[in-house]
Amino acid sequence: MTRALILLLAGTAVLAGCTVGPDYRPRTATELGVPDAWSVTAAPTREDLTRWWDRFNDPTLGRLVEQAAANNTDVAQAVGRLRQAREALVQSRATLFPTLSGSGGYQRNENLRGGGRSFTLPDGTVVDTGGGGANNFSVGLSASYQVGIFGEVRRTVEASRAQVEASGYDYAAVLLSVQSETARNYVLARGLQAQIANARASLGLQDDNLEIAGFRVQAGLVSSLDSEQARAQRAQTAATIPSLEQQLNAALSRIGVLTGQAPGALKAELAPVRPIPIGPAAIGVGIPADALRQRPDVRAAERTLAAATAQIGVAKARLYPALAISGNINTNAASLSGIGEAITGSLFAGLTQAIFNGGRLRSQVRAQEAAADVALAAYKGTVLLALEDIENAIVALQTARAREREFAVALDAANNSAVLSRSQYRSGLTDFTTLNQQEAALLNARNGLTQARADAAAAQVALFVAIGGGWDASTVPEAPPRVAAPGTNPAPVPVSTTPPSGEMR
Repeated sequence: MTRALILLLAGTAVLAGCTVGPDYRPRTATELGVPDAWSVTAAPTREDLTRWWDRFNDPTLGRLVEQAAANNTDVAQAVGRLRQAREALVQSRATLFPTLSGSGGYQRNENLRGGGRSFTLPDGTVVDTGGGGANNFSVGLSASYQVGIFGEVRRTVEASRAQVEASGYDYAAVLLSVQSETARNYVLARGLQAQIANARASLGLQDDNLEIAGFRVQAGLVSSLDSEQARAQRAQTAATIPSLEQQLNAALSRIGVLTGQAPGALKAELAPVRPIPIGPAAIGVGIPADALRQRPDVRAAERTLAAATAQIGVAKARLYPALAISGNINTNAASLSGIGEAITGSLFAGLTQAIFNGGRLRSQVRAQEAAADVALAAYKGTVLLALEDIENAIVALQTARAREREFAVALDAANNSAVLSRSQYRSGLTDFTTLNQQEAALLNARNGLTQARADAAAAQVALFVAIGGGWDASTVPEAPPRVAAPGTNPAPVPVSTTPPSGEMR
């Protein structure tokens, strides 16, 4: 039997070298429609943006981003999905090995009549103890092995491994999204604080204007129209503050939830007014192909395509014979010392082949091929959307900075005009309508400059994330500790993912 087992295993090892289905081939940048250069002006040299939030030189922003990365509930869900994918890979790999099971037993047989001793009970009843008994000890070992002759097991493992990597990249994509959303709401909150301060500063000036108009009305220099215009302008400015405060409350609440806390947890801490964070003057984007390799969503789509390709092989293998091997070894003895004296065993190998199934198996192959086509189209679509995100963020940053420069000029001119108009109105050289228009222009210029600065900071955040900043793209993210301490950033474990030259991965 041992020789037969050796010959059988050798034969199956030779057959197991046959793996059906297409081997996965990474697509090149040309096949995916990736251009050699951007259609907009961008810095050609790429920078290390793993911790892009440090580029703003705002400790509060950095702390909030890292706290969100550690405690956000969406990130925790992505970690759970990654752990599930890793366990699925462990289960797939287990099918590469035989299944072994052992058994043991003890049985006592008693002969209750004849040949034994007897004794009399107090009531006179005679009880026969039987003619003795026999012990039986048994030990067994059984094994079974599903041989993937045509590679169905190896293709399943290949698909599971790709899904693990895709889940890792999905986790990184969620992480980047949470970091971006936290930073964006922080910038929004600081911008709203600045707009509220602008409105309150204008209220102070408008209070003075209302007082001056009242004096001039009392002196008979002007009609009550001036004081009514001053009162209406002040009320309109004051009416904008509650709306801004409501938006500020929403942004602060959102930051609290993003960091895994109650909506009001950070309101007291972030209540003091701080300036809008200012990022670096230039951001190195690099060429399109390099930027896309940093995008976790692009890499997740590529790994999903690899898994779908492997599933074609799994489906095709079902068209061919399947080999199963099973065997067992047993021994029985009357005493423990006799175990092993007599051993029996059996070995069975069986082939199964689908003969007629109404075309179901071939339909499954075609369905998997269609799924691979869908995954390829999704991969290409993700690449194109990533290119769109990057170019839109580049243009948004450029236009926000251009607006910031122009609003700075407008603010200087509006401030000078307002000062002159206020002086002339006091001297009676101009009417209140002119002063009112100049004060409104001053507030608009202040808010315009504030909004442009906030838009520039938000565009920088969007660009950092669009080009894959916030994680180490040379690694496949692993699940961080189940309970992460606040302020920590889960570190991925390196796994080689370097693509061949000229290929997108």
